Amino acid sequence: MKNIKYTLILIPVFILSTCIQPVRAQENVFIKEYIERLEQSKAYLILVAETMPEAHYKFRATAESMSFEEHFMHIAWAMDWHSQSLIGGRKARDWNTDTTLKVGNKSKKEMIATIAETFDTTIHFIANLDLDILDERLDYFGANRTKRQILLLLADHITHHRAQMLVNMRLNKIQPPRYVLYQ
Repeated sequence: MKNIKYTLILIPVFILSTCIQPVRAQENVFIKEYIERLEQSKAYLILVAETMPEAHYKFRATAESMSFEEHFMHIAWAMDWHSQSLIGGRKARDWNTDTTLKVGNKSKKEMIATIAETFDTTIHFIANLDLDILDERLDYFGANRTKRQILLLLADHITHHRAQMLVNMRLNKIQPPRYVLYQ
């Protein structure tokens, strides 16, 4: 009788553990692939920034659009906010007072160093993420999103602003680096 009780307890535990492992493995693969994407994005973005002459960093396609350097540093700001604040729960930087991830008086070299450091910090953060929080939901500009979706939105955001930087390059008759090498 005692063995039956243990068996009745152990069977559901065994079934649950076999269901959880594949999900955990999928999340690990997702994070591994996401980090690979971020590393490639970092390499390509830095190459774009290095290719654009510093004299054109203030160029903006229209009066109301961001300049090349503003798009560049906005990527750093948004990367920090999406990862550290939205996913990690750290209080967001104050846009009005925090100058770490803004253009300010930074040189091209300083901006590139800042973006590289922000990517490295973000990659380290995501690599050490507790996978259980990926299903947590939060408000993202009025939309209910999982933290996994926030990671995907971050990748889209980087691509969006980098694409604007490429337009700025082309408007200055500068050939952007080939993206196909960074997929």
